[in-house]
Amino acid sequence: MKFWNFVLFFSIVILIYTLINAYIFIRALSVFPFDERWRSVFKIVFWLVAFSYLIGRILERLWISPLSETLIWVGSFWMAAMFYFFLIVLFADIFRLVNFIVPFSATVKSSAQNFRSLMFFGSLIFVFVLVAIGFVNALFPKITTLDLEIHKKSRFDSLTVVTASDIHLGTIVGKSRFSRIVSEINNLKPDLVLLAGDVVDEDLAPVIKENLGDDLLKLSAKFGVFAITGNHEFIGGVDRAAAYLGQHGIQVLRDEVVLVQDDFYIVGREDRSVRQFNGNSRKSLAGLVADIDFQKPLILLDHQPFGLDEAAENKIDLQISGHTHHGQLFPLNLITNLLYEKSWGYLKKGNTHFYVSSGVGTWGPPIRLGNRPEIVQIRIRFSAR
Repeated sequence: MKFWNFVLFFSIVILIYTLINAYIFIRALSVFPFDERWRSVFKIVFWLVAFSYLIGRILERLWISPLSETLIWVGSFWMAAMFYFFLIVLFADIFRLVNFIVPFSATVKSSAQNFRSLMFFGSLIFVFVLVAIGFVNALFPKITTLDLEIHKKSRFDSLTVVTASDIHLGTIVGKSRFSRIVSEINNLKPDLVLLAGDVVDEDLAPVIKENLGDDLLKLSAKFGVFAITGNHEFIGGVDRAAAYLGQHGIQVLRDEVVLVQDDFYIVGREDRSVRQFNGNSRKSLAGLVADIDFQKPLILLDHQPFGLDEAAENKIDLQISGHTHHGQLFPLNLITNLLYEKSWGYLKKGNTHFYVSSGVGTWGPPIRLGNRPEIVQIRIRFSAR
């Protein structure tokens, strides 16, 4: 049953993707400024680019090669370009419809050569510039520093926690990019490193091929490096991903609680997509914390920031989440702001602190517009009331 649910979901996604591309294609042809010979070339190139990501992902599972990597890179950039081309043609068609109903602008003859050239090349240049800016922006994460006070006893006056979510290690976020992320984390001299899910981007094969495990081993923290699962670990095979991370110095908490230095707890929840992929239910938070000492500080890792009240009700001191990418491509952050109580940043509910990270990597397009990738440094001070 799960297999057929996956097939149905995947089929719907492909259908929507194809319809969006067809809409862009038809509107692009209507303003294409060259003769029929070049129109034929355009048609072939357009659809090859449009489906390059899907073809590359299929090839990647069969045989990782320069061809599969190239197709994935081309397709990844196209997804961002497609999104903005879609907004352009949609806005243009809405403008034309409104102008047809209530004329407010002189009619422009779309058959005119100069108009076609302006629309075609203007859109190309505009989207190219956006994608280029977004690509550069995605390569340079910022350091976000958050100072918190937890009113509980601790042997330590303070604790420096460095967290990174949504790295998405794989073909797009490879060795050079991840090496820089590791260096940035280590430069902060953390007491604790917490990876809040989606460490791996679906298929583990590119991670193994590039030996990214060596870089995982370089992560350095006084009290250890911990991670939880995200939805992308489940997409690619969660047991293999968790095992690989475990073999390279990362303690993956899957509905588990650990007491660190006999002083504070880390609670790691399995990602909520476990039901979708494995048909299982994750443990309740109340069940996970039932036997712990609430006099000690509690830090919760939960990839998807849904149901924040649950953490507050169960006396969690700090919850760290990711998943949202804060939309990744503007204006998708407007949608994530509606879907989540907190799409990005800090929130406090009762005595519980929350931080939802925009993530340090990217999924799909290697591009961020309207937000920055981030590594989060949380400096916690302990003070008993």
